[in-house]
Amino acid sequence: MRLGDDDTMKFIDAHAHMISRTTDDYEAMAASGVVAVIEPAFWLGQPRTNVGSYLDYLSTLVGFERFRASQFGIRHYCTVGLNSKEANNEELAEAVMDLIPRFALKEGVVAIGEIGYDEQTPLEDKYFRLQLDLARELDLPVMIHTPHRDKKRGTTRSMDVCIEHGLEPGKVIIDHNNEETVREVLDRGFWAAFSIYPCTKMGNARMVEILRHYGADRIIVDSACDWGISEPLAVAKTAKLALQSGVPEEHVRLACYRNALEAYGQSGQMSEEDWLNPPPIDQRTLYEGNSILRGGRPPVVEARRSARSADDLVIE
Repeated sequence: MRLGDDDTMKFIDAHAHMISRTTDDYEAMAASGVVAVIEPAFWLGQPRTNVGSYLDYLSTLVGFERFRASQFGIRHYCTVGLNSKEANNEELAEAVMDLIPRFALKEGVVAIGEIGYDEQTPLEDKYFRLQLDLARELDLPVMIHTPHRDKKRGTTRSMDVCIEHGLEPGKVIIDHNNEETVREVLDRGFWAAFSIYPCTKMGNARMVEILRHYGADRIIVDSACDWGISEPLAVAKTAKLALQSGVPEEHVRLACYRNALEAYGQSGQMSEEDWLNPPPIDQRTLYEGNSILRGGRPPVVEARRSARSADDLVIE
């Protein structure tokens, strides 16, 4: 199996915090068949102290990070929103809520997200509901972060609130699912996304068993790679393991590519044409006077990055 060739398998990583990753990760993802990433607005690992920090962060997502991805042949999209952890800082949350509508209409923004519950506090609930109303008003999909603790109750509650606020399940992607939540999410008509984390939320082998059991209708596989221990090649590696395990190739295409395109393409900001006829890579290009090159490294200038074999992927 070749990854990334015109007639073989392509991947979309529909949840990747690339601002935390290196250019080597972009290079490896492109070589493994990833043609597009979706970067949800996120927290930094420590609390932001003022709204200016958020303003610069969102500006980077719709600006420099798109440029950086393009230098390795990957199309970059993002979602914008106030994350659940920082919803608990009311002063910051109020200021961020004033920013979100401005960024939600930028080019390449495919959803409001990731939003939802962390500890399921009253403030998290307040800002979750406000952002759902904004998504409905702007007719944008929503990416939901489900809590790590008390996940089943938090997932059910998230869907209940979406329905209460008039969101169509087909425009809501419930992420960070596991075996405990997937049945209800699918039965209620929402998209069920799974973040493949080494040793924690969901591993490759567990994901393959879910595909065997539920099929691939409305299921999305992503990496959620961030600044912590995580795997930017998780989508490609899960696809390889699924194929080796006998999961039908069409199901793998749905879960690792087609479903993400259908779900987030509802924004009108994401189209297969974006990467089927990509502009050439030219690392001599500048963004606000800066390039990605360092130390006199020669730039890559080519029509297209070469793909590599799935045999190169080591599944741990």
